[in-house]
Amino acid sequence: MARLPRLVVPNQPHHIIQRGHDGLVIFRDAEDHLAFLGWLKDAARQFKVAIHAYVLMPDHLHLLATPVDDQGLARMMQWIGRHYVPYFNQKHGRSGTLWQGRYRATVIDADLYLLAICRYIELNPVRNGLAGGPGEYPWSSYMHHIGAKQDGLITDHPAYWSIGNTPFDREIAYRQLTEEGLAQAEVERITDATLKGWALGSESFKQGLERQTHRRVSPAKRGRPVISRPVTDESSVSVQQD
Repeated sequence: MARLPRLVVPNQPHHIIQRGHDGLVIFRDAEDHLAFLGWLKDAARQFKVAIHAYVLMPDHLHLLATPVDDQGLARMMQWIGRHYVPYFNQKHGRSGTLWQGRYRATVIDADLYLLAICRYIELNPVRNGLAGGPGEYPWSSYMHHIGAKQDGLITDHPAYWSIGNTPFDREIAYRQLTEEGLAQAEVERITDATLKGWALGSESFKQGLERQTHRRVSPAKRGRPVISRPVTDESSVSVQQD
């Protein structure tokens, strides 16, 4: 079955995954991590994308980000690639593509999923055996969220602010949430939705997106025909084929 074009909705958070080509290690040392984060910060500011959480794994990366328009995410990722890929290839004596195709992304319901996806992202090194706890891994936003280090790349989302009345309350609450972890079923649900581009949220959230975008945002139920309609309001949503 043909893959649906990527869905981007302004002012909604999106979970993004970008993998290295054929499992290639795309961050080999501290300099690589810092270079990428520097360009990410510049691109996020330039294209008006708020970054709420991130992790740079050896062979892939995760972002949680909110664009103000329907082109910001794509432009940000393309701009980073135009800077980071030549830097990486020249430094490490290689040529050719660095990424495994286009980045994957899904729109999320912030009320239900923003904090879960923050933890999903920041616990990734633990799940992959790279750290005993999220605070042991230096290349994520976790230390910012627990107040151990201010990260100028991060824009705190209102859903994060809602978990405590003061910075101290929020940091303690977030640490406790992270220590609770995520059920394996939840991890699989988030991964599957992001890789396939299906929205994550309540039924009313997904129904609202379908009315707005005139397209499916979740798998079709068996036995029901799928009717495709053209997008009629290009200012409010973007479907990107690349």
